[in-house]
Amino acid sequence: MIEIRNATAGDAVILAEIGLAAWRKGILPLVPESVVDRVTAENPFIPFLRDMGPRILVATSDGLLAGLGACEHGDDYISDVWVSPVFEGRGVGSALLHALEREIITRGHSRARLHVAAANDRAFALYRHRGYREIWRGVRHDAVLDIPLEKIELAKDLVGT
Repeated sequence: MIEIRNATAGDAVILAEIGLAAWRKGILPLVPESVVDRVTAENPFIPFLRDMGPRILVATSDGLLAGLGACEHGDDYISDVWVSPVFEGRGVGSALLHALEREIITRGHSRARLHVAAANDRAFALYRHRGYREIWRGVRHDAVLDIPLEKIELAKDLVGT
């Protein structure tokens, strides 16, 4: 059974590992080795988790941490959905998206937006399956990776969902 809750300080170490493992699976093949080395060494999930704290949503599956999601700026933009590769295909990503969409509606927005790396086929398929539609595609500088990366912006109308 998948449950969604707010992150606690005790979750941080495992969530950082989950984020990095999911990043390795979905993004690592798309970036130069120098970026892989830097991201692996620095693990940008650690400061992100520290800064966001309980604003991060955590998915658990049968009591085990399985993924995390966030709207970093507290608006209609979903900045993060990371699912442990061990739990992929079990509904964790969908559960996180649904919970983030509910938060977005609560904040008064009628639409959710997100970006995905264009070559991250598995994530792109999840978002399309959940009703997101492509509204933009192009190369954009990724601030965390510090490289240009082809991305797709997607949006979903939340009214009536």
